[in-house]
Amino acid sequence: MKISSIHAAILSSAMIFGFTQCSQQAEPQQQAPVAVSGLKMAYIDVDSLLANYAFYQDLSEELMRKEENYRLVLTEEANKFQKEVADFEKKVQAGVYSSEERARQEQTRLTKKQQSLTEKGDKYQQELEAASLNNSQKISETIDNFIKEYNKSHGYNIIVAKSALMYADENLNITAEILDGLNAAYKPSSK
Repeated sequence: MKISSIHAAILSSAMIFGFTQCSQQAEPQQQAPVAVSGLKMAYIDVDSLLANYAFYQDLSEELMRKEENYRLVLTEEANKFQKEVADFEKKVQAGVYSSEERARQEQTRLTKKQQSLTEKGDKYQQELEAASLNNSQKISETIDNFIKEYNKSHGYNIIVAKSALMYADENLNITAEILDGLNAAYKPSSK
């Protein structure tokens, strides 16, 4: 199960349990903490993990470069298009076109070019969204697989995301160990 799925499941369970308890009790009561004998737990600060995970940083930088490249291409094409539109408008005002039909043909060509530019922008946006989703899946799978391997020698019953916790003893934080292991296992591809 992915870390975010664990987070959602725990949070949902806690909220449902809390709402059920509130609706069943008219007066607040003190409940004794429940100790679970033999349960070994740990947590990971996912934000800190991702902020320092080399693979995540490399994928993020690659996606930013791709986005910047798309933006530059679209900006250059949009500027050229704007010049063509301005040129067309000047020619129409100056009466350069031999007939209204020729002016309409040029206007139709420009409209098609504008539509093509819009479609190209949409295509780039879809490619970026797909790449971002793919990156998220790669990161999630890599972290999940590493945690499974890590846990074979550490024997935790539960490893949760810190964001799902209201309080946890800092001694249960294994973020640094997981981060060190992930970064040690990551072999950047040379391009």
